[in-house]
Amino acid sequence: MENLSLALFQIDLHWENTSANLAMFEEKLWGMEGKVDIMVLPEMFTTGFSMNTLSQAEPMNLYSTKWMQRMAGQLGTVITGSVMIKEGGKHFNRLLWATPDGQLAYYDKRHLFRMADEDHHYDMGQKNQTFTYKGWKIRPQVCYDLRFPVWSRNGSTEEGEMDYDLIFYVASWPAPRVQAWDILLQARAVENLSYSIGVNRVGVDGNGVAYSGHSAAYDFKGNCLASGGEKEGIVQVNLDKAALMAFREKFPAWKDADRFSLK
Repeated sequence: MENLSLALFQIDLHWENTSANLAMFEEKLWGMEGKVDIMVLPEMFTTGFSMNTLSQAEPMNLYSTKWMQRMAGQLGTVITGSVMIKEGGKHFNRLLWATPDGQLAYYDKRHLFRMADEDHHYDMGQKNQTFTYKGWKIRPQVCYDLRFPVWSRNGSTEEGEMDYDLIFYVASWPAPRVQAWDILLQARAVENLSYSIGVNRVGVDGNGVAYSGHSAAYDFKGNCLASGGEKEGIVQVNLDKAALMAFREKFPAWKDADRFSLK
């Protein structure tokens, strides 16, 4: 079973300046020591958490999308993070997943943060996604999704085959509520018998909202494997697939899970 290595980019962002953010991340990606399987960037990493969809949203397969695909191919790693996308007269907070072989997948944020009027500027995602990479099943989520455990629940078959092995959240989670971020990120790992990772930005955005990072990775027991603290930086972590599978076999809580479906 192949292990999985990730780099979590806990970075301050240039407000509503896509070209500056792409240039900054390109420098950081190339400057990172060692190769990893997946590089995870924060929520709306090209603009910051902005509601200015009319001036900042871009179509699929344009600047940010092409940049992610190019960087993934050149670096031989998955590049993922969310950007502001316009499509079919709608706007989405869309997590993009670019693989080294040129493939592109995405997940649209389901839970829109009404306290910042996100629900008035973006359209709700309609379905969960699971990406498969190097033998891992990976569930992407975006920020506010973290507060809704039913949406991120890890299902299973009668044989114990689970929907995903890793769930990750890209975020712009404000500093005043960072304790909830810490608690919920750890809880998602324990209740879903999976690895749980969160990547949050730092700095202050154009609306004066402060972010304090706390990017972290938790294992299936809730142990913290890596943490970014509150300073800007890149957190690297390695995930052990064999250890995950062994724990699921030894502690098969999935057998007692309540069965349900989302309408």
